Amino acid sequence: MKNRVLFESVQQKSASVLRRIIVLTGAKQTGKTTIVKQCLPDYAYISIEDPVTRGDFARLTAGQWAVLYPKAVLDEVQKLPRLIESIKAVYDQYTQARYALLGSSQFLLLEKVRESLAGRCIIMETFPLILPELRTIGFDDKAEKSFFVRFIEGANPDVLPSFSLDPCFAHKQQAFDYYLRFGGYPALTEEQFTDNDRFVWLANYVRTFLERDVRDLAAFRDLEPFVKLQQYIAATTGNVVNYSSIAKETGIAVPTVQRYIKYLELSYQAIVLPAWFGNTTKRLIKSPKIHFMDYGVLQAVMRKQAMPSGDEFESCIVAEIYKQIKTYGLPLACSCLRTHDGREVDLLLEAADYFIAIEIKKTGNVNRIDAKNLFGLQDILNKPLKKCFVLSNDKHSNIFNHEIVAMHAAAFLC
Repeated sequence: MKNRVLFESVQQKSASVLRRIIVLTGAKQTGKTTIVKQCLPDYAYISIEDPVTRGDFARLTAGQWAVLYPKAVLDEVQKLPRLIESIKAVYDQYTQARYALLGSSQFLLLEKVRESLAGRCIIMETFPLILPELRTIGFDDKAEKSFFVRFIEGANPDVLPSFSLDPCFAHKQQAFDYYLRFGGYPALTEEQFTDNDRFVWLANYVRTFLERDVRDLAAFRDLEPFVKLQQYIAATTGNVVNYSSIAKETGIAVPTVQRYIKYLELSYQAIVLPAWFGNTTKRLIKSPKIHFMDYGVLQAVMRKQAMPSGDEFESCIVAEIYKQIKTYGLPLACSCLRTHDGREVDLLLEAADYFIAIEIKKTGNVNRIDAKNLFGLQDILNKPLKKCFVLSNDKHSNIFNHEIVAMHAAAFLC
């Protein structure tokens, strides 16, 4: 079992006097059940997946819940949303009651939880393993914070002249290489798995997602248009979203394209990066970019087994940074930036009082031209630019000026 950063957070927050309900959401197979079973061993585990017993739990009164299940984990609770009202009633009437609600769709967050449990619950999200978690070798092996996380939290970590000088170089490179082959789903790290086992698992995951999760989420009668859109987004990951162009290429109406992309986002399969346009005096393009969340899943959707292309590499890095921001609760908003005259920044991270800009290149030999879009970037932004990073496969670091640093992506994220 890999250690998870959320283990400690769930343990701490489960002891909260003010909010006795934890809501844990995320895609299937990201480890929600494992986390709560490990952290909350005294909670009864109830799966709402079984349609035979689902009705029995729906009929329990608040008093019966308090007596029979004063502490419980309710897994896949989105399959029976009215249970959330029951849990609210138990919470309001019985001060000792504590619950963990698990669900594989953000719809759980968008509707019933926010309506019924506002002020009563703590909402947490799970994602595929981040690189520091991939490096762990067991539950007791604490995940080390990456250069990126330490930098955001206020430390001033050293930028080594070469990634190969890092004492943990071999281990970090190994984790990064694995991530670029299989993504971050925990089940794939099973030592007994062969590479072929991992690709078979990913293919089954995609099929299950389509046959169960998407049907639950959207009640589709015909999955073929959604599959076509999913494959198109996988093939064009890291590109600007043009709904009209996608509709033309796939033969799907624009409103349906917009709805399907929203489903991919809500089911934790894709990240939609909004365009930043906070400076109204500059001519900025307002179209978002879309990135697949997990490269292993992308390969399964595309039915391929290969190292990532340039755009796919960009998506791998954007997704990893996004997951680390969410996992550690960093106060950053993610966006992309494009100007009408061709300047583009792959990832713009906005804090309350500064920006961080990130360019992503697959190359193993970074030069000053790769950082060209970062020079003079401050003139566009409306608050200070704290730092710019060029992340790549180049083991040698480059400091182009006091603002712009180029370093290996694994050195930044592992």
